[in-house]
This record gives sequence, C-alpha cells and structure tokens, in this order.
Amino acid sequence: MLIDTHCHLDFPDFEAERDAIVARAHAAGVRQMITISTRVRRFPAILAIAEKYPSVFCSVGTHPHNADEELDIPVSELVALSRHPRVVAIGEAGLDYYYDNAPRDAQAAGLRNHIAAARETGLPLVIHSRSADEDMAAILTEETGKGAFPFLLHCFSSGPELARTGVALGGYVSFSGILTFPKSEELREIAKTVPLERLLVETDAPYLAPKPFRGKRNEPAYVAHTAAVLADTLGLSAEEIARITTENAFRIFSKMPRV
Repeated sequence: MLIDTHCHLDFPDFEAERDAIVARAHAAGVRQMITISTRVRRFPAILAIAEKYPSVFCSVGTHPHNADEELDIPVSELVALSRHPRVVAIGEAGLDYYYDNAPRDAQAAGLRNHIAAARETGLPLVIHSRSADEDMAAILTEETGKGAFPFLLHCFSSGPELARTGVALGGYVSFSGILTFPKSEELREIAKTVPLERLLVETDAPYLAPKPFRGKRNEPAYVAHTAAVLADTLGLSAEEIARITTENAFRIFSKMPRV
C-alpha cells in the first residue's frame, strides 16, 4: 500500500478521465491520495472531488504563487473550512523565489497565516519551498518558537540545511519524482539523512513525472516509481518503504482514516 500525499486532481489535466486515474492509482497499490488546494476560493471544486472518491482526501489553502490574491482570507476561515471531514491538511503555502509570482512579503504573510491555522487545528501544513531555503528556515524556526505545529516540506528539492532544520523542528520531508532524475544525486544523498519515520512520497501530479515517464503528465499511480527509487537509495525493499511511508502518512495526516 502506498499513499500519494500530494497531487492536484482538480487541475484541468485530469478532468476528462479522473475516474480512470483514480482506478489506475488503486491498481498500482496507491490506496489513498490527498489532492492539494492552491486557492481557497476554488476550494469547493477540491472538496467535491474528495467527496466523490472514498480514497481521496484534500487540504485547504493558498499556494505562494497566489498569495497576494488571498491575503484577505482570515485564519478563521481556513480553520472553519478545515473542519470538513474530508479535509486533512492546511496548504499548500510557502515561499517560491524561483518564479516570484507573488511579492515576497505577501508570500511570507500568507505562510504565517497558514501556520497559525495549522497550529490552531492541529492539521499538518503542506509547505512549498523553492529557492528560499534561508527565509523558510528562519520563518519555521521563529514560528515554532511561538508554538509547535505539524508540517511537511513537500516536493523537497532544497538543500541539506533546510532538510536538517525541518526535521529538527519536528517536520516531515516528502520526495517527488525529482528523486528519480539522473542528476538528482544530491537529493538522494539528502534522502539518506532523513530519519525513516519522517519520510513521505508524493507525485505533485500532474507535474514532475518520475522515470520512466519523465516529460509526460504525472498521475498518482506513478508514486510507486518514486517509492522504488527511495527504497533503492536507502537499501530497503519496496515493501519496506511502502510500509514506512504509509505509516508516516497516517501519523502526520492523523485525521485521514484508512479506507
């Protein structure tokens, strides 16, 4: 059994064949999926998908690319929406200095709002961090000092120091198809430093398809390929890494039932 802890089933890429995509995930041993919110104002569409498929759960939040569009959404609204039984996480929120699609101060403000919601609800915050290691580490350290909150560094592609900081603060580290790319030697070395009990796998579908599907549209079934490379990297069997990452997923996404 595997869990795809991060995909975007509401994206147009999947609209025409969502039933088949979920079925293929099940056939590949991916028993549960978490479809991740990028805009709170589009949350009804995310929730409808999670309500339709018993194996799909969701989050609520605003991607850093869209941070400046939704700073008017209060923490209280995030908290209220998260009470729905299909919502198992807050986010994704964070910092993206690679694209800088939103002003950096707006990204930071949005991230802190989502941290407050995660702290209040006890739901894990799904963090997006790209080309922003120092600022992300500083915000996580500062905010944890105000009160701990559960979080995971999704689609990890940052440096070893952010991984160390995240783990030291109690966070989890999630690896996507990037881990399988030939030039990702440094990322595989970082994966070896993450405690087994803090490892997660994901697709970030429709993006970042792992080998042998690189360059094609990604989908939840392909998380099995990332898990296989992670197992090989750590010298474990595919069965062991499936068990480890699945148990970790249920631990951090503690609201998500086994279905």
